[in-house]
Amino acid sequence: MRNYSFWLKAAIISQGMTGIFHVLGIISGSKPNNDIEKMLMDLMQNYKFDLGSGFLHSMDDIMLAFSISFSLLLFFSAALNFYLLKTNIAANILKGVIVINLLTYIPCFITMAMFTFLPPIVCTGLITLFLLIAFMQIRKV
Repeated sequence: MRNYSFWLKAAIISQGMTGIFHVLGIISGSKPNNDIEKMLMDLMQNYKFDLGSGFLHSMDDIMLAFSISFSLLLFFSAALNFYLLKTNIAANILKGVIVINLLTYIPCFITMAMFTFLPPIVCTGLITLFLLIAFMQIRKV
């Protein structure tokens, strides 16, 4: 557990699992629990904003685009980290990639902590924590 590769593998697994959980959440959708939620969901799905230049999209469309983008970020960073770890790339290059990951996931975690609910907060928090520990361990190499 003192080796950076252990913590980077933990981050990779967390990134992949979070991406899978997020895709499953997109696929399953959500169901309204009462009349107010039903009305809100109807508006989010059917009320179209005129976003200019002929773009008419609902809030549900916009949230779907953000959700897909977040899932792709998770899968991309997991795949990149996995590839670089398996190719035995130089530690100083891998350290730079971990820093880039941290520059992405720290603001992501802060945003999740401020605006979402427990599962995404825990998942992005674990990714960030594992990346921080990997960074601290790789500095010793």
